[in-house]
Amino acid sequence: MPSTLPTTLADEVGITLGNLADAATGVVTPTLRLGVTGLSRAGKTIFITALIHNLLTGARLPGFAAMSEGRLIGAQLAEHPDNATPRFAYENHLAALLGDPPVWPESTRRISQLRISLRYQSQNWLKSQLGASTLNLDVVDYPGEWLLDLPLLTKSFKTWSEEALSLAQRPGRSDDAKAFLDLVRTVDTTALSDEATAEKLAEAFTHYLRESKTDRQALSTLPPGRFLMPGDLEGSPALRFAPLPTPSGVVKSASLYAMLERRYEAYKSIVVRPFFRDHFARLDRQIVVVDALRALNAGPEAVADLEAALTSVLACFRQGRSNPISRLLNRKIDRILFAATKADHLHHTSHQRLEAILNRLVASAARRAKFSGAQTRSLAIAAIRATREGTIKDNGDTLPTIIGTPEKGQVLGSTTYDGKTEIALFSGDLPENPDSLFKTSESTPQLNFLRFLPPQNLVQTEAGDPVLPNIRLDRAIDFLIGDRLS
Repeated sequence: MPSTLPTTLADEVGITLGNLADAATGVVTPTLRLGVTGLSRAGKTIFITALIHNLLTGARLPGFAAMSEGRLIGAQLAEHPDNATPRFAYENHLAALLGDPPVWPESTRRISQLRISLRYQSQNWLKSQLGASTLNLDVVDYPGEWLLDLPLLTKSFKTWSEEALSLAQRPGRSDDAKAFLDLVRTVDTTALSDEATAEKLAEAFTHYLRESKTDRQALSTLPPGRFLMPGDLEGSPALRFAPLPTPSGVVKSASLYAMLERRYEAYKSIVVRPFFRDHFARLDRQIVVVDALRALNAGPEAVADLEAALTSVLACFRQGRSNPISRLLNRKIDRILFAATKADHLHHTSHQRLEAILNRLVASAARRAKFSGAQTRSLAIAAIRATREGTIKDNGDTLPTIIGTPEKGQVLGSTTYDGKTEIALFSGDLPENPDSLFKTSESTPQLNFLRFLPPQNLVQTEAGDPVLPNIRLDRAIDFLIGDRLS
């Protein structure tokens, strides 16, 4: 099943030229483009940093067949492949994790890329006779909030406005959206366009989106994504619009409504379509990292909203079976990994239930991918493990716990943590039936999830490289690239 996004002839020509350029540079050394995405604070930067560090240092990854079988000879960072795309700041992110004290690296705010060359011994008899083989792995990091913009390509300003205003009036959003909605009611959309009014509307709309994104609400369906992560577009007219009710009668070109409609269309042309054409449509593999625990903390409204966001954006993937010939013209994503991150915030006895919740969240997207011929898998992972496990006694019961140091300012009950105190925490039991998380009831489980500081006092390899503890990172790597190292 192809992507549901409409593309122009110019889009398809641009995508094909990009694929041909990739193929030309990969004549001698094949290249695999891995996309890494997820909504903010889901753990994209941490995943990529851990992935690269483990490959470079030859860390012990028993679930990664090429490494456990001794066929991965080594890895090294290669020359940056795209002069127009910022390089992923691997060294800076690793330095933050290894600092004194260690801190989590900055979140993804723009697209970036890094190439790592993998030297391996093939299992194929003929290839093995030619000596060691090399695969270039291009890791492409992009904000999940930008993914939320892709469905806008299928929507007019009128349609998007109706949907956005309807969402803003929902019970879980209306308080945060009140100032914006009140402003909209006072605006005459048929009046002459006015820059000051447009700015007020855009600022009020952006404030509402940002409030909905906080941990208190943890909502996900908040396009346009660049309103939350403007990057170098901050302050530009392309970000100075907001949804408006459709005026009755003919819309005059000089009206406020028409001006914001033009800016909405410009946003799609200047921001969304180039991202789709130049980056998103040229991926071979994809990992979608999902912070399900943050939504669970916020309640059923946030869980349902996360499901809607994932279903919407994953429908945009160009997915299906791929081969070296078809990749020249029409690149497709043939493997998608759905990863529930922060599995270290739960005892391992709850990991299977976390994966069941993830499967429920991405069920529609996974069915679509499988129908198109792409392989999918869901895993509960922690690319870098911040906690260890233990038990506590409570009223005669033995409860499984996680042990770690909460970040400064984290709150549980009446306690605010100072960023120095290590605690043992029983996070609560995830439900056996994931459907129960989508509705409020007296039986809804009480869950306690905190953000923890990075691990300290890391052990080292024989070569002196720090070992970043993880949960199932090896299985994630094996699914994403293992077949290309066989």
